Amino acid sequence: MTSETAAVADLDPEAVASARTQAAEADRVVVKAGTNSLTDDESRLDRVKLDKLVADVMDLRRQGKEVVVVSSGAVGAGIGHLGQTHLDRDAGVIEESQALSTVGQSLLMRHYTQSFDRYDQSVAQILVTGKDLDAPDRLTNFRNTIEALLEWDVVPVINENDAVATDELRIGDNDMLSASVAAALDVDLLVTLTDVSGVYTGNPKRDEAAEVIEAVGGNYDDVRRIIGDSTTTDFGGIQTKVEGARDVAESGTPAIIAGSADRDVLARIAAGKPTGTLFVPTTGETDE
Repeated sequence: MTSETAAVADLDPEAVASARTQAAEADRVVVKAGTNSLTDDESRLDRVKLDKLVADVMDLRRQGKEVVVVSSGAVGAGIGHLGQTHLDRDAGVIEESQALSTVGQSLLMRHYTQSFDRYDQSVAQILVTGKDLDAPDRLTNFRNTIEALLEWDVVPVINENDAVATDELRIGDNDMLSASVAAALDVDLLVTLTDVSGVYTGNPKRDEAAEVIEAVGGNYDDVRRIIGDSTTTDFGGIQTKVEGARDVAESGTPAIIAGSADRDVLARIAAGKPTGTLFVPTTGETDE
């Protein structure tokens, strides 16, 4: 066992098992899909990836669960569609990202609609900003809309309204938005799907010895230190995913970071099987 593994291994097995059961029994789930889980290496929408995501979501729907999708990918889809592969997010061209999102969002929803149509499943597009969820009146309207859609068995597909908002473009790939949505809707589980199979003890794309961290709870500060040492602050990086999952766990709701390409990923979670990295609900304490 590596020192990094030892640093995160000391969790109460009963607490982990209880959290996994809580996740499996969740009735209302937010599933967040990142850009890399929906696009190819040239930033074009990848229909195979999107179809797999939809099939995984429908695994939960067939069990009677309510599912809200928080989807990234609009900017990436816009880049791929228009061929602007050299967009520099750090060169003061945030307005280009905003414009690209308007191109990509229509493509994204068209593909979602077509993919869900295979299951006779209706979907709805909702674009929000962080400020919408902070304003009481707007938050109430948002909740009421989602509640109506879920009552009608419609799957809401939520994305940041990048045309008017910039925070998610600069900071994270809808990771904090998905945590805010989970809190606003009082969901039972947040699942963040990414292009790696969870949170690792190192960067799995560069370190063959990196291992998946099975669970995060009172060891959060150790995990935060490990990912801080092993990753960069790339757009949509693991840091914001971990931060968002931790925020949800501190509210008493389990969260899981898992691989979008993993077979039957949501069905495995619903079956209570170890999948990705589980964030055990806490009361806010850390190991400092």
